[in-house]
Amino acid sequence: MKLLLVEDDSAIVQAVAQVLSKKYVFEIAATGKDALSKVITNDYDLVILDLRLPDISGLEVCKKLRSLGQKVPILILTGVFQGPDDVVIGLDSGADDYLAKPFNADELLARLRALLRRNRTAPTEEKITVNDLTLDLSARKAERGKKEIILRRKEFDLLEYLARNVNRVLTRQMIFDHVWDSDANVFNNTVDVHIKYLRDKVDRPYARPMIKTVHGLGYKLETQEGGELK
Repeated sequence: MKLLLVEDDSAIVQAVAQVLSKKYVFEIAATGKDALSKVITNDYDLVILDLRLPDISGLEVCKKLRSLGQKVPILILTGVFQGPDDVVIGLDSGADDYLAKPFNADELLARLRALLRRNRTAPTEEKITVNDLTLDLSARKAERGKKEIILRRKEFDLLEYLARNVNRVLTRQMIFDHVWDSDANVFNNTVDVHIKYLRDKVDRPYARPMIKTVHGLGYKLETQEGGELK
């Protein structure tokens, strides 16, 4: 799991970081503009967002992310709290939850777990199709050219992540953070090894490979036309 903490107060950053570091990988953005840039160009499982930022307000950040189609869960964590009306405004701006400062560490972790659990179980499309590759998400089955591909659990998770980000370069760290738990006991070459497994099953039996290595950056699942997901 990878989180983004959007906060400019160094004391709050230190306090939240102490809580998060026990369980999560996270990055920090000190301004609204930096937060927008990071969320658009990276892959986060959740955003913790302060309302009082030095450039644009947290509410504007939240509204902008939703207008761009970003569905990442957002927890507002702020000292600007005067009652239920503030919660309503935050939720109507696109936030998923609201927690006032000063916060209780156990409550913060519980809210994070609830949001992450809710996001994992949220309804999604049943199938993803990229050219002649089809993933049945509910049955967790993959087919290419109408022929079923037998995949292990992590192989399917990896292929689904690539398919959801078709034509987008994903770094090894992005793949690792999304497909494996942050506290998982894995080797440094885990991503590369699983990419090889996928290629053996998804690419090698077929005329045209879909999994591409972008040297120095990472991997991507590429459509034949280099266009969008069907």
